[in-house]
Amino acid sequence: MSVKIRLARGGAKKRPHYQIVVADSHYPRDGRFIERIGRFDPMQPKDSAERVVLDLDKAKEWLGKGAQPTDRVARFLDAAGLLKRSPRNNPQKAKPGKKAEERAAAKAKKAEAAEAPAA
Repeated sequence: MSVKIRLARGGAKKRPHYQIVVADSHYPRDGRFIERIGRFDPMQPKDSAERVVLDLDKAKEWLGKGAQPTDRVARFLDAAGLLKRSPRNNPQKAKPGKKAEERAAAKAKKAEAAEAPAA
């Protein structure tokens, strides 16, 4: 059984709040869970103490048992000092796709052809 520490969504449309839960990885996102260890309210200001409330003892206990946090929860645990998370870096993300490169090359070629007879 692989156990995850993850977010379970609650709240109304466009007014989310999340519970930080420990759940089997096969359970549905908002369904069954083993234990609730905190909450996250993204509607609160970023500097508010109520934005992320986490039971550090329970989190430490579950990490010791081998529970794997999701990326977002790992950020919360890193901010609390329980887990060291290395920042991600994807230099390929900013590059345009193959089709976009083809369109840009065609556009440049067309502009170049339009300038040639004028000169």
